[in-house]
Amino acid sequence: MIEGVLRHCSSMEVEKNYVDSHGQSEIAFAFTHLLGFQLMPRLKRIKVQKLYRHYVGQPEAYPNLQPILTRPINWDLIRTQYDQMVKYATALRLGTAETEAILKRFRKNSFKHPTYLALIELGRVIKTIFLCEYLNSEAVRREINEGLNVVERWNGVNDFIFYGKGGEFASNRLETQELSVLSLHLLQNCLVYVNTLMIQSVLAEPHWFKRLTETDLRAITPLIFSHVNPYGTFKLDLKERIAQLSNSSVAIRN
Repeated sequence: MIEGVLRHCSSMEVEKNYVDSHGQSEIAFAFTHLLGFQLMPRLKRIKVQKLYRHYVGQPEAYPNLQPILTRPINWDLIRTQYDQMVKYATALRLGTAETEAILKRFRKNSFKHPTYLALIELGRVIKTIFLCEYLNSEAVRREINEGLNVVERWNGVNDFIFYGKGGEFASNRLETQELSVLSLHLLQNCLVYVNTLMIQSVLAEPHWFKRLTETDLRAITPLIFSHVNPYGTFKLDLKERIAQLSNSSVAIRN
C-alpha cells in the first residue's frame, strides 16, 4: 500500500488512502503519518477496537469510555526513537529502501527492536485519533465508504476487461506485464470515454433529464460494462474518429 502511494508514476499528490480492514495496521498508521498522508480504513469489526489513553494517572477519566479504553501511550519511547522513525520514513520516500525490506528487518526481533516498538506506539496514537473521528463523524464514515466503492467498482471493471486469466498476469516477464498493464489502461480510458458519450446523449434529451432526481444524477458513473461483450472479433475503422466530448459531458464525468 505504501509503495503504491509513494510511486504511482503520476503527478497526483495523495492526501488520503482508503482501505478495507485488512489494509490497516498500527505500523501502517505510523508510516503513513510520517509520510504525510492519512490512512482511512473501513473498519468492519469496530466493536473490538480499543482506544489508548493519552496520559498515565487518569484511570477514572472518561467514565463513559471505560469499556473500550486500554493502557496509556508510552510517549518517552516515541520521543527517544523519533529520529530513527523519521530516518526510515525518509528512506521510503526517497526510494533508498523498500517497505518490505524494512519490515523484514524489524521482524527478525520485533519484540526488542526499539524503533519498531516506537512505530507501533505512534501507530496506536494515530489510530486512536482516527477511531474517535470515525465514531464521531458520519461524514467521515460516508467519505470512506464512497471512496472504497469507487475503487471496488474500478477493480470490478478491470476484472471484466482483463478477463483472460481472471485478472491475473499470464507471464512472469516484466516486459509482458508492463504491456498488459498499458493495454488495460488504454481499454479503461476507451470504456470511460465511450460510456460518457452515451450518457451525454441520453441526458441531452429533456424527457430523460427531467425524470432523473438529484440522487439519480449523483449515481451516474461511466464505469458500466453490462452492455459490453468482451468476446468475439472487433473491427476498427482507423479512418473514423469518435465525437469529441463537450463541456457538459466532462462535468458529468467529474
